[in-house]
Amino acid sequence: MIHLDISSIQLQLRKEADTTQVFDPVRKKWLVLTPEEHVRQYLLQYLINTLQYPASLIAVEKQINFGTLSKRYDVVVYNRNHQPWLLAECKAPEVTITEATLNQLLQYHNTLQCNYWVLYNGHQLFCADAKVVDNITWMNELPAYNS
Repeated sequence: MIHLDISSIQLQLRKEADTTQVFDPVRKKWLVLTPEEHVRQYLLQYLINTLQYPASLIAVEKQINFGTLSKRYDVVVYNRNHQPWLLAECKAPEVTITEATLNQLLQYHNTLQCNYWVLYNGHQLFCADAKVVDNITWMNELPAYNS
């Protein structure tokens, strides 16, 4: 498991009617701050501001199709050739990262074929190097963006 220090991250928040909203720097819009969105926004801020991942090469909650079924992945980071590079699945803090979470990510991976997988719930963070299909390696830190 990887420790993610988010203590210095300040999310942009506002109150709208009776809801708290957060500004998403990738989608460039205000969203309702659900527990899962909270986790996703901390991950995005960490990737962009701490690890210097280019925000212009990150996609959030885009639809992908599996035959007649459509789903939305949480985060995909593309390399400079616009190929999927890192796939992240975020869960609310009360949702434990389990094999079911990994299986959900693997469904998306079957379509997107990313080099790295990230599973994050605000408490648990796992990252795998999946470049070699027969030899998936769980990492001790998130990969540097240098593609």
